[in-house]
Amino acid sequence: MLKKQYSWKAPRRRISFIIKGILVGIVAGLVVSLFRLLIQKMLTGMKLFYTFTQEHPVFLLYAIIFTIVGSLFIGWLINGEKNIKGSGIPQVKGQIQGDMELHWWSVLWRKFIGGVLSIGSGAFLGREGPSIQLGATVGQAVNQGTGGDSTDEKILITSGAGAGLSAAFNAPVAGLLFGLEEIHHHFSSTLLVTCFVASITSNFVSLNIFGMTPVLYLGNIPKFPLNNYLWLIILGVILAVFGVLYQKILFQLPKWYAKIQFLPSHLYGMIPLLLVIPLGFFSPDLLGGGAEVISILNNSQLLLQWLVIIFLIRFSFSMISYGSGLPGGIFLPLLTLGACIGSIYGNFLTTYLRVDSNLVNCFIVYAMAGYFTAICKAPLTGIILVSEMVGSLDVLMPIAIVSLVAYITADFMGAIPVYDGLLDNLLGRTTHKKSSYLTTFVYPVKVTNSTLVGKKVKDISWPNNSLLVLVRKGEQEIAPHGDTIIQAGDFLYISADAGLESTIRKKLSLPK
Repeated sequence: MLKKQYSWKAPRRRISFIIKGILVGIVAGLVVSLFRLLIQKMLTGMKLFYTFTQEHPVFLLYAIIFTIVGSLFIGWLINGEKNIKGSGIPQVKGQIQGDMELHWWSVLWRKFIGGVLSIGSGAFLGREGPSIQLGATVGQAVNQGTGGDSTDEKILITSGAGAGLSAAFNAPVAGLLFGLEEIHHHFSSTLLVTCFVASITSNFVSLNIFGMTPVLYLGNIPKFPLNNYLWLIILGVILAVFGVLYQKILFQLPKWYAKIQFLPSHLYGMIPLLLVIPLGFFSPDLLGGGAEVISILNNSQLLLQWLVIIFLIRFSFSMISYGSGLPGGIFLPLLTLGACIGSIYGNFLTTYLRVDSNLVNCFIVYAMAGYFTAICKAPLTGIILVSEMVGSLDVLMPIAIVSLVAYITADFMGAIPVYDGLLDNLLGRTTHKKSSYLTTFVYPVKVTNSTLVGKKVKDISWPNNSLLVLVRKGEQEIAPHGDTIIQAGDFLYISADAGLESTIRKKLSLPK
């Protein structure tokens, strides 16, 4: 009887999470799709306005006035809720790791309005980071509404984050992988199913609003010839070098902005928003996250000098925009910078080394994924994300080569996952040195583990620099607390530095 009762409990729990995942996906899909739509409308309007000012420069005065007023309003939003600053992904990671507590409603409405105004004004920011945080707040809200515990909350926050990315880019598989690879850092069947259901549902909502066309459809991308794969390895190394440079500058931005004495920190966003005005006047197509720039690179035969200038403008303005704390992400700006590097690299090869000019578009696509991988250290997400965004699976093999080389090279150069570094900045941990990497491993409790069996968590002498994050009892997953009793057959999910895993396992296996 007990066996039958237990066997029903696990499927019932999973069905419950599937239903919650669908709910998260629907709500996150609607919220993020509206967010995405308003940004598109506002950004299109701003570009038309700046085109108009080229013939009527006097109207730039109105742009300055509205920008100052808008900056003050965004600053008021930030001052009321500090956790809407930046992309929001570090905050979501902080929630999952237990380092931060966020009030979902306060973050949701302020991030929504602040993100629309910041990104829609033309700042070099992406919608995907805010979309991920908006999705995470939806997951948190659903958990509170359904009376879930802390373990349920982490699963639904992760699922909401994946749903947010899925709706932002029409990339459901990338949304799933991002949740597992970048946010949660460990795998469970319940998390997998819930996150996948939420991402698929959110994508379905988004497709019904924006249509089936991929977000970055670049036409038919030619197959990359095998005898040219050496160029992909070199491209991966170049992307890693520029990726590490990007990280080093990004992590220093808070210190540089702190030197500004004439503005309080919540009004730093006024600086990039005012700088957008002259840039919009001279070149409105360069504004925003960069999707239109990628399309221009793909369809235009620009001189190398102009490509370099575009890269430098995008790089510097992306840093100024993100460092100010405006609600906006770095995903799409990263992909745009990668596309610029790929275009420069491809045009150089075709101009000086007689490589087939038809392959330039290939280098643009591959470099987007490689640059993302070098900076975010999430290769699976980068590979699948770009493949889904361009609407082609034929690019998987060459993208994988570029991403692998970029990942390994960046790793040797000491790069860390960029969102881990940004979270360190957020929490006041300013050292970004890579000695190893944080991992979550599974430790099975056997009858012979007399040190653990039958003991409460608080009575166990846990190894230094380790954290018990989850206990799986059969199909049930629970968030451990001091009075949780460890039994034989349990699986312990322990978070620690990867270099300490072997030592921790040995210590836990010692007899009493």
